[in-house]
Amino acid sequence: MVTNFVSEKARIGKNVKIWHFAYVGDDTEIGDNVKIGSLAHVDYNVKIGENTMIEGMVYIPPLSRIGKNVFIGPAASLTNDPYPTSTKMIGVTIEDGAVIGSRAVIKAGVTVGRNSVVAMGAVVTKDVPPDTVVAGVPARARYSREEYDRKKKAWESS
Repeated sequence: MVTNFVSEKARIGKNVKIWHFAYVGDDTEIGDNVKIGSLAHVDYNVKIGENTMIEGMVYIPPLSRIGKNVFIGPAASLTNDPYPTSTKMIGVTIEDGAVIGSRAVIKAGVTVGRNSVVAMGAVVTKDVPPDTVVAGVPARARYSREEYDRKKKAWESS
């Protein structure tokens, strides 16, 4: 028997798909047409905008705010405690249209700007401006979102 735990206090939109062994905590709001992969952990007091895809094994801590049309790749980890084990927490903000690559780690309090891309494995310790691609440890700007989209289109057409 496959089970999920979705809190009765969570507000779930229409056409939301939550896959095997996922967790959704209290006071979380999930917009329409969201997909949450297997083994994902969406903690309490999280907001997720419509048309967002969260892949398997992603951790989204309390106080995180995720916009519309966001993609979060497998095993990405957001944090909410800049000084573990502090009692004061701050979430991560991921704005509309952002892409977070597999196994990226994003520090508490960081904002990933609209339409930005965080490369797989990046460690994001500072805010990411809109329309920017960051990569590395620590993550640094590599090129614009416009250039990323050109490279993606070329890859897909070859």
